[in-house]
Amino acid sequence: MVFDVSVALTWILFLALFPIAFFWLRRAWRIVVKRDFSEVALRRGESPANPARYAPFAAAINLIGAGIVLFVILGVVSARLDYETWSAIAGSTIWMKFIFDFILSRQAHPIIGKKHAQQDRAAGDAGK
Repeated sequence: MVFDVSVALTWILFLALFPIAFFWLRRAWRIVVKRDFSEVALRRGESPANPARYAPFAAAINLIGAGIVLFVILGVVSARLDYETWSAIAGSTIWMKFIFDFILSRQAHPIIGKKHAQQDRAAGDAGK
């Protein structure tokens, strides 16, 4: 095996799967067990008005993504998945996780007209 750029990128992708799986499992653990919704459907660092409503979806996205990544790790270590297969599964999983998180965050933060948003902000400030 000749060490070149493609071999280095392959190793980087494979080694990156371990912390990715850890963080996604930790995020699911925080949502499901600890009931910590601080990372659910964030948009520009802000939680939605009712993060508990979107928590099951965020937990499912994280659990499914982490499960697929763990499957890929075990498949590579046990030599059951060839390079094309595991890199395709891992890459698709990472991208789909980002896309589904983006969709969930946009669903949780609906677009409101500027006039309504200013009125809501003023009403919220008056209630404080």
